[in-house]
Amino acid sequence: MATKADLKAWVVEALETLGGSGTVIQVTREVWRRHEHDLQASGDLFFTWQYDIRWAAQQLRDSGVLRPANGRRAGTPWMLA
Repeated sequence: MATKADLKAWVVEALETLGGSGTVIQVTREVWRRHEHDLQASGDLFFTWQYDIRWAAQQLRDSGVLRPANGRRAGTPWMLA
C-alpha cells in the first residue's frame, strides 16, 4: 500500500520522465499513469494524494531536490535542482 512518503519518489520519477520539469498537472498525470493501481489501493491516500503531492514537492524543495519556488506564480513548472 502506498503512503505519503512514496509521493516524493514519484514526483522525482515523474519529473525525470518529463525531462526535469513539469507543471503540477503534468506531474500528477504522470504519477497517475505510473501508479494508478498503487493509489487506488492506498486507502485514504487515494482521496488526498493530489493535495499530498504538493506537500511532497515542498519537502523536496526544502531538501534541495527541487528548485525553490521563490515567488513563482501558479502554473510555473516544478524543476529538479
